[in-house]
Amino acid sequence: MAFKRDLLEKLMLWKKSTNRKPLVIEGARQVGKTWLMKEFGRTCFEQFTYINFEELNLQDVFAEKNPHAIIQQLALISGNKIDPQNTLLIFDEIQECKPALNALKYFYEQMPELAIVAAGSLLGVSMAAGDSFPVGKVDHITLYPLTFKEYLSMVDEAMCEHLSNRQVGDAIATTLEERIKRHFDDYRVCGGMPEAAMCMASGEGVEAVEKVQTNILKDYQLDFSKHASKTIIPRIGHIYRSIPSQLSKENRKFIYQLVKQGARAREYEDALQWLRQAGLIHQVYLNKTPNIPLSAYDDLSAFKIYLSDIGLLRKLAEVPVAALVTKDDVIGYREFKGAFAENYVLQSLSTQSIVNLRYWTSNNSAEVDFLLQYDTYILPVEVKSGKSTSSRSLTLYNADKHPILRIRYSDKDLKLDDNLLNIPLYMADWTFALLNGVITSL
Repeated sequence: MAFKRDLLEKLMLWKKSTNRKPLVIEGARQVGKTWLMKEFGRTCFEQFTYINFEELNLQDVFAEKNPHAIIQQLALISGNKIDPQNTLLIFDEIQECKPALNALKYFYEQMPELAIVAAGSLLGVSMAAGDSFPVGKVDHITLYPLTFKEYLSMVDEAMCEHLSNRQVGDAIATTLEERIKRHFDDYRVCGGMPEAAMCMASGEGVEAVEKVQTNILKDYQLDFSKHASKTIIPRIGHIYRSIPSQLSKENRKFIYQLVKQGARAREYEDALQWLRQAGLIHQVYLNKTPNIPLSAYDDLSAFKIYLSDIGLLRKLAEVPVAALVTKDDVIGYREFKGAFAENYVLQSLSTQSIVNLRYWTSNNSAEVDFLLQYDTYILPVEVKSGKSTSSRSLTLYNADKHPILRIRYSDKDLKLDDNLLNIPLYMADWTFALLNGVITSL
């Protein structure tokens, strides 16, 4: 069994592009980059050749800087014929062979007919460190953790298809909604790391899921030590472990004092940047002036930090599974429950939008969880973890900024009320599809 990844469709479009460049796939460790590249080769090409630079030392091969000579040697080493017209060449863990990374520009310039995809663990960190990189000679794409939609497609394909065809105003039977929510509860436990999600989907149980998540978190800790400079290794760990504490506050603005007593911004900026480049966190800046482009009005001194995956967040925060799946309020969990829902929505929207999310405040009297740019519109987003949906902040934003549409995620059903679109939390992955129909009707 394997999950169908939506990014495969974008890879197919890349293959057909008339101005195709070697493709670099970025993303956090263990999100499924290797599987995706091999599946792309298996389903869309006559053949593929897989090169893993952690297993082979090929520095001398790529010292040639001649694509034709390189291909001849790779064919002999791999035992596979490499036909530039029909072969996908896969470079995995390419950060371990800097000449190969740099050689991508020669393939683009001298052998554009050969399709090449490359990926690597912490490739973003490697590129930021100033390693030789073929700027302007490669295409980029990011693979995020598995979405709920992708998870549902495997465990209940008919239900996934039903949600994909659902329109605003369409009613849903109680029994069907309960069925969806059971799957959604499972996903919130396992999150989007493919190995953990597969444990859940195949019925191995929560214990197997948590074992995988524990191992991933330990692997990340080892990455800190292996790939970061010695001066920031402890600081990276301090920030990462502080994220549950940061999110447990009513105001989720990142506070350095929660990382370590006496911590100052300038001491931890490099560590924060490392985590962001590694794809392990999302950094959401404050924006009090929601105009286009959003980046022109960011307050870079104020931001919130979320984890890249809610399954890892749950495990890192040591939230018991029972707290997620019970219908009753768990004493002391309500505040973090809201943060957990926010992290999920952010994770979902990040896969759908090319513009990073922001958040909005007004003189400390109101705060909107996120600002989402959709086409030329800036839409305020509020996240509610239950059926209680009153939102003074969203009302104030509406009165002040007059957006064409407001979005609220909650436990309530899909509904449009004036300019307020309520989306069930479990349908966050269908947000942009829903907006396509709603915006044009307003």
